[in-house]
Amino acid sequence: MGVQGTLAKISLCRTAALGGRWYSCDDCGETTKLHNSCGDRHCPGCSGSKRADFNDRASKLVTPGVEHFQVIFTVPEIISTLALANRSEIADLLFKSAWHALEKTIVSEQGYEPAALMVLHTWNQKLDAHWHVHALVPGVGPAVGGQGVKETTSPYDDGSTSKSYLVDCISLRRAYRKAFLRGLKSLYRRGKLSFSGSTDQLRCQGAWDDLMERLGQQEWVSHIEPPPSELSQADHVVSYMTRYLTGGPISDYRIESADDREVTFLAREGRRTGGTREQVPLTLSTGEFVRRWCLHIQPHQLTKTRCFGGWANSKREAYRQRMDSWAVAEASAQDQLVDPPAASLETEATIENKKLCCDSCGSESLRLSSHHRKPSWSALLRLDSQSSPWWYQESQEKEEKRLWDEAMGEGFYDWYVVQVKTPSESARGPDDVTKSPQVQLLLPGMAIDPVATGNFRAGPF
Repeated sequence: MGVQGTLAKISLCRTAALGGRWYSCDDCGETTKLHNSCGDRHCPGCSGSKRADFNDRASKLVTPGVEHFQVIFTVPEIISTLALANRSEIADLLFKSAWHALEKTIVSEQGYEPAALMVLHTWNQKLDAHWHVHALVPGVGPAVGGQGVKETTSPYDDGSTSKSYLVDCISLRRAYRKAFLRGLKSLYRRGKLSFSGSTDQLRCQGAWDDLMERLGQQEWVSHIEPPPSELSQADHVVSYMTRYLTGGPISDYRIESADDREVTFLAREGRRTGGTREQVPLTLSTGEFVRRWCLHIQPHQLTKTRCFGGWANSKREAYRQRMDSWAVAEASAQDQLVDPPAASLETEATIENKKLCCDSCGSESLRLSSHHRKPSWSALLRLDSQSSPWWYQESQEKEEKRLWDEAMGEGFYDWYVVQVKTPSESARGPDDVTKSPQVQLLLPGMAIDPVATGNFRAGPF
């Protein structure tokens, strides 16, 4: 359904159009309405249960007592721009390249089988396109080719470095750059990339080769973040990664003001003396704010969280057994018990599970009086729907006009609306309209394929 479909869903979230449950108050007799949510993963007010579920499953991957690192892999700005027209391709390549670099470097430097949980982020604080992945990586793993378990060790023993060490960051980022560019060249060679706007010039082989050469000489950004303190737990990183799993690229608390003309929100910009990160107000026109927000609407089939290595589905059980056995042995050797991390995340799910109170008197004596099921999106967002947002209907009508005029000639749609599409046909569904004898006679040698939103697409039999 694309960007407009996502925005239409969000605009109808928790409104009467989606139905819901009506409760009667035994104390005052008033009705409290709890409308259904849209459930779209980009909606800021939805998917709390999905975040809680991910947080719970991710926390179970963590081995108690093990030091975990957050590793961040980014791409150059031109690749983030290219990703806007190639979202699934660049996302797959970003995940695979990051994992290839991690696995290769950890195995060669530390000699254990690594695991990783990765989450895709596509924005920076200003909501620009900035594609990167956050990876949670344990600093312990089953020894390669052996039965034991190995912990990370630093090659430096002069006491000048901290205890926390995963791998050499320079070797890691260069392995990542090499793997990514190799995959990117393969996509280009096989014609799997689309170009538009500022990247349109890359269709030319010469321009593409020049870009590949520049990117191969550029130092890419990837960095390793150890636990900030000895009290830090892996579930703290899990909660951070969960925060933007759904709901879009910005939280409500960062928005200072918004109206029809402009939006002001807090964004990090530069650093204060001493290296402290600073958030300053940033004001954009409302149209530009919406445009930037929409840059991060992803295709339905794009998976933003992926597990690799020992945490992959096919290896997870065997990996967990080895790590749990090691953790128990370590705890016994140190004569201490290590409790598993308990993640805490305030979500929509926990909010909705709280006591429902009457909107009028605040009483908790409510009883369900009626239940209105949520209609299908195909019914809600069709052209003749009374619930569809007006701007979405206008957009869909323009698209329908474009398709008809391309198939039958300029001005056909306007003539069709006046001469053929009667009010009774408009009230019927698209399947009924396409069966109209008048429409069939108008399109000899053509077949009409009604799509879910009510548009019609003409094509040969």
